[in-house]
Amino acid sequence: KETSSPSLGKDRADTVIIGGGCVGVSLAYHLAKAGLKDVVLLEKSELTAGSTWHAAGLTTYFHPGINLKKIHAYSIKLYEKLEEETGQPVGFHQPGSIRIASTPTRVDEFKYQMTRAGWHPTEQYLITPEKVQELFPLLNIDKVLAGLYNPGDGHIDPYSLTMALAAGARKYGAQLNYPVQVTNLNSRSDGTWEVETPLGIIQAKRIVNAAGFWARDIGKMIGLQHPLIPVHHQYVVTSTIPEVKALKTELPVIRDLEGSYYLRQERDGLLFGPYESEEKMKLQESWVTNGVPPGFGKELFESDLDRIMEHIEAAMEMVPILRKADIINTIAGPITYSPDILPMVGPHQGVRNYWVAIGFGYGIIHAGGIGKYLSDWILEGEPPFDLIEVDPNRYGKWTTTEYTAAKAKESYGFNNIVGYPKEERFAGRPTERTSGLYDLLKSKCSMGFHAGWEQPHWFYKPGDETGYKPSFRRTNWFDPVGREYKQVMEKAGVIDLSPFGKFKVKGTDSVKLLDHLFANVVPKVGSTNISHMLTPRGKVYAELTVSQLYPGEFMLVTGSGSELHDLRWIEEKVTRDGYKVEIENMTDEMGVLSVAGPYARQVLQKLTNEDLSDTSFKFLQCRHLKLSNIAVTAIRISYTGELGWELYHRKQDSVPLYNAIMEAGQKEGIDDFGTYALNALRLEKGFRAWGAEMNCDTNPLEAGLEYFVKLNKAADFTGKQALKQIKEKGLKRRLVYLTLETDNVDPEGNESVWHNGKARTIVVGNTTSGCFSYGAQQSLAFAYVPMELSKVGQKLEVELLGKNYPATIIQEPLVLTEPTRMRLQRKGESPKI
Repeated sequence: KETSSPSLGKDRADTVIIGGGCVGVSLAYHLAKAGLKDVVLLEKSELTAGSTWHAAGLTTYFHPGINLKKIHAYSIKLYEKLEEETGQPVGFHQPGSIRIASTPTRVDEFKYQMTRAGWHPTEQYLITPEKVQELFPLLNIDKVLAGLYNPGDGHIDPYSLTMALAAGARKYGAQLNYPVQVTNLNSRSDGTWEVETPLGIIQAKRIVNAAGFWARDIGKMIGLQHPLIPVHHQYVVTSTIPEVKALKTELPVIRDLEGSYYLRQERDGLLFGPYESEEKMKLQESWVTNGVPPGFGKELFESDLDRIMEHIEAAMEMVPILRKADIINTIAGPITYSPDILPMVGPHQGVRNYWVAIGFGYGIIHAGGIGKYLSDWILEGEPPFDLIEVDPNRYGKWTTTEYTAAKAKESYGFNNIVGYPKEERFAGRPTERTSGLYDLLKSKCSMGFHAGWEQPHWFYKPGDETGYKPSFRRTNWFDPVGREYKQVMEKAGVIDLSPFGKFKVKGTDSVKLLDHLFANVVPKVGSTNISHMLTPRGKVYAELTVSQLYPGEFMLVTGSGSELHDLRWIEEKVTRDGYKVEIENMTDEMGVLSVAGPYARQVLQKLTNEDLSDTSFKFLQCRHLKLSNIAVTAIRISYTGELGWELYHRKQDSVPLYNAIMEAGQKEGIDDFGTYALNALRLEKGFRAWGAEMNCDTNPLEAGLEYFVKLNKAADFTGKQALKQIKEKGLKRRLVYLTLETDNVDPEGNESVWHNGKARTIVVGNTTSGCFSYGAQQSLAFAYVPMELSKVGQKLEVELLGKNYPATIIQEPLVLTEPTRMRLQRKGESPKI
């Protein structure tokens, strides 16, 4: 048992970590081990109080996400060595784990997950029912169709793990102080913090909120409403079961996905934990409105076996010996959930030097990897790899308490739901974040959810099978998306792009700021370009459209999911280097409509006296004009690659503007299109997407973005020196463009790419995004492969749903963009469509 030290020890620190659960202690350990002096952790009661001490302690290599697998893998490797390093036993068991498929759809899901495992180093196998029975002889395999087996998985004692990390943190010089409650936080003008406690004030260069279900209370001290809510999670432990006691080796952990529970061996008995449906599960909502009761630390809730009865019955059917077992212990404790079950990790937009590591539904398996990830980011100034899915800035003012509660219920109930591609979840929608066109369009289309916004994925016509029908194969939207593709290629289409993140930047230093932020040149007044913000190591942090509207006044546009992620990076640069600029986030006030297709000019010309001809309004120009007497900022650009304009306007003008365009385009056969058709159009044109072809895992040279990176410009932009070194050393891999010979399935991205070499067929890379090309009538994908396999004509294979399909690298793009076709026509050449 740890002895407490209720003292501050010092009045200054580099980093103050608030919260002594496994995540906070892991961060203290990693920062101190990396050599950071003055790391102080403050815990209000004792280490592991809150959610850590009562956790079931499961550890798994499996995660459906791509880079969260790295977090899981690091944690497991760390936990294997921790006892040796610290001298503290951690109670780590690694009997492996098996996910059970008992429906054909689950088998598809396992195949879908296997193709994403191929290019990761962790072991994962699809196994037969016979192999499942061999590994877990007490299982009734009547319903078992397959298993997904991870040999290195298991479980660890959360208390012992945290104490070992604490011992390591102290060994390397961190101070862990408790019981010390943080009573207030004051930010100072120089970006440092005063952390108030009953024992005095500590001044800190940065603070990290790792306070578990107290994280909301800490956030409130500085005016932030972190979208977190505690859920009641129950698990039961049985007495000794003779059949378990008689086993020679420990049983692997079982996850019965249809029954929605996990089950593992606990000494000579079994431990069983279910996830109830959203109707039955319980939230601790009073903590959200009134705060966590004072003094709550290692208490539990009343158990309620009635709530989990159907799961107990499912478990007894799957593991019949459970019927005879006695329950000796029921644990019902609080776990903090974010709306989407993923944690919030990293620096927070709008507050300087305030970091979070909160919202962990699975804190034990995340603790080791997140401690290392955050420590690297804090010490090196950029994330070690891309984890935008856990960026705290994916939420904003639209994330209300009602929304958080509805989503946490849904996420808890959906813990073991089938993970389809293009997944949509409907609880808590719509938020207040609807575009001006939402009410007009909502009954005509299948809406998708993007950073709080509703945005049309595809539109219905009479005879279509409507609604959201997810599948691992082509589904009800396949033909309608082809129809919308044709609409844009042959006539004119309108799409609502209001979810874009939109910022105005102006001031004396605006040109200088953008010149140092972006790898591209600063566009002239009246012009627009595509620009990238790079990290110091030369990775692609963000891609934005930059327009200079007036001298020194810019509009920056980014994807919906990157709004606050990008804004935080820009604001940090401004503050750090003292640029005199004003930045205004216009995302919610401004609507965006895009009109694209061969008749786009004809339609818009009817609504304005301005000359929209090619000579007067060139590609990548921007200007203010009136369409049907509505003020818009028009940019001649389109992510479709066809002739088109993006029209930025006041949100309240969206409906009249849309109606005017639709009215004007009747003769030309204008119609709506959604983001699925947009994706097919951009892939055919070879346009890269941030978050797929480029992110913090890729540099712009391997992503084929040389055109937008001006290494010879005078300004020493962030990442320039690193990029010069990358260029000098030569690339190891690069992005290629593939066509695939498939059947009723298309690539989505993150699938394994195989090559049939001399010795054997091996995984050599991964796709980044893909779709069906309605132009070429075959599947299309981008993929990263080694340089020696990147030539046009190279034959490869892409794995989809357990089968390898032939793929060929082709010259990109499949379809030339409209500006390129026009240029070739003027030269008298015949362009390919």
